[in-house]
Amino acid sequence: MLRWTRVVGLAIAVVLSTATLADASTLQPGTPSHPSNVRLTVTFGWSQLGEDVTSFQLWFPQGSVYNGGKYPKCSAQKLDAYGPSACPKASIVGSGTGTALADTTVTRPKITVVNGGANTVYFYTILNNPARVQEPIIGHLQRLHGNYAYKLSSTIPKNLQIVAGVPINLTSLTITTGRGDWIGLSGAPAGIKVQTGYANGATSAYSLWVQNI
Repeated sequence: MLRWTRVVGLAIAVVLSTATLADASTLQPGTPSHPSNVRLTVTFGWSQLGEDVTSFQLWFPQGSVYNGGKYPKCSAQKLDAYGPSACPKASIVGSGTGTALADTTVTRPKITVVNGGANTVYFYTILNNPARVQEPIIGHLQRLHGNYAYKLSSTIPKNLQIVAGVPINLTSLTITTGRGDWIGLSGAPAGIKVQTGYANGATSAYSLWVQNI
């Protein structure tokens, strides 16, 4: 199995960011006519900023392949009403965990990644402290040209930013995605550009670089 590790040039706000791509089919990256199926794991960690994470933007390099339009999808309305269990089984394409501080109490969000179609992916998030909250974070995918193939933009809903009157300070996050050819590579992967937004309006930007191990 081929594994790729990205090592980040750290911004002040970020204490650790890595990503691993595991090629599920061959020992070589794919080609435009035969992309390789992959599973992608991304791990972020933040220092104690005093400001809460509110948004993410990721730019994926040329050679990245997204096939969400080919897979069964779920809707935000169904997720809001019934959760991922009501979605088609093949629309569940990943999972994740994290740690956050609700004042001084540690809370651990649980995430289910759900396909939303050609331009949307949902990160259905459950928090149990300081109160139980469950809501999808909507990821909007935009096809690009030039150095990057796709841009993923997500804003954390207010219901997950402040729970029971307590601001939620996200300190780490790990998400693994991939199912069949839902995502793939048509060539050797390059850097992923990342930007994180915070409650005070500040942002941190950095890149995840690729090394074959």
